[in-house]
Amino acid sequence: MADAIDLSGVPAATLREMQGAAGEVKECRRVLAKTGDTVLTELLREEKDFLPWRHYPLGDVYDPEFHAQYYYHAHPLAERAAGEHGHFHTFVRRLGLPDEARPAPLPDYRPAKDPNDEVCHIVGISMDPQGEVFRLFTTNRWVTGETWFPADAARLAIDCFLIDHARPSWVLNRWITALLRLFKPQIAGLLAERDETIRRHREATPDSNVFEDTELEVTSQLAVSVPRQISAVERALSRARRRRAPVNPAS
Repeated sequence: MADAIDLSGVPAATLREMQGAAGEVKECRRVLAKTGDTVLTELLREEKDFLPWRHYPLGDVYDPEFHAQYYYHAHPLAERAAGEHGHFHTFVRRLGLPDEARPAPLPDYRPAKDPNDEVCHIVGISMDPQGEVFRLFTTNRWVTGETWFPADAARLAIDCFLIDHARPSWVLNRWITALLRLFKPQIAGLLAERDETIRRHREATPDSNVFEDTELEVTSQLAVSVPRQISAVERALSRARRRRAPVNPAS
């Protein structure tokens, strides 16, 4: 069960953006449900086998206009999170990020010859076998081979993530784009927690490269529910509207 959702500190403008994303997520789910599909059946419909570690779709999904990228895969059964079918990894490449989003100046950082080879991992999205999201998580650098962007830079990638084409599926691309915006405050929090996890491990093991430590894989995680998140957004917006409502003077 996901913890209680507190959106009291989220600005009203962000809540309205989340409300718009919620509408998009619901519309994608509605269209898929009409044919008995989910985002997973939509993604895997042409696949004969679902193999551990393989990226789906093969070659990943990449938008060359916005430089956003994602893929879906699964670990072997014994290594999966409880109840997980597989998970998405989401990224924005350097050319899709604002200028102020820069890689962390780590001792082993070397600028890529092609700046677009520098990739910011945003968040992992765990899916259950029924095609429902149940966990968001971040990972250590070695897991995806990402370029390490500090949390303040990586959270800017949430708004930059946009897959605006029809392959492998227009509805799937719309869904995953909206999902990141629906959970924007939680993802930002997970990125901050990720950096704190890394900081603690660096202090505990000062002579090792924590970013390549295979003993540290998941750096932060949160149980989530799309319906509960949508309800929390509506409640938070309702409270914000009541705060703005004019008070009638006593007669």
